[in-house]
Amino acid sequence: MTDTRDWEVRTKKNSLRLLYWTGGWTVTMAVAAFGPRFIWDFNTLLTIITLLINLAIGFGMIMANKRHLQGLDELQQKIQLEATALSMGVGLVVGLSYELLEDVHLITFQPEIPHLIILMGLTYLAGMIAGYRRYR
Repeated sequence: MTDTRDWEVRTKKNSLRLLYWTGGWTVTMAVAAFGPRFIWDFNTLLTIITLLINLAIGFGMIMANKRHLQGLDELQQKIQLEATALSMGVGLVVGLSYELLEDVHLITFQPEIPHLIILMGLTYLAGMIAGYRRYR
């Protein structure tokens, strides 16, 4: 019973750590995106510093995600792996096709990365839901 409790505590701790790093990365991404335009009038030094901070926190988030995944049991890791693979595959295939649409003049607007990020996030979420349902 102690092993189960230790695992639950460790998983909760890893999940919270990942939440904090992801939240920090999201905030620094917003500051890096909107700060130059709305706060410091495109000051180059402040922009570079903000981007470096965002990168550092982003790498911290990656390491927190790795630790979180390593702390999961084998079934949860399998579900995560399958959802991540699906999201990456969809992102690659759809992203390249999306870019190609503009190159061959089938769309008149510039493809935007946020569209792809939203698609990948939704695909990952669908993969997680499908995985948990499949292995329930």
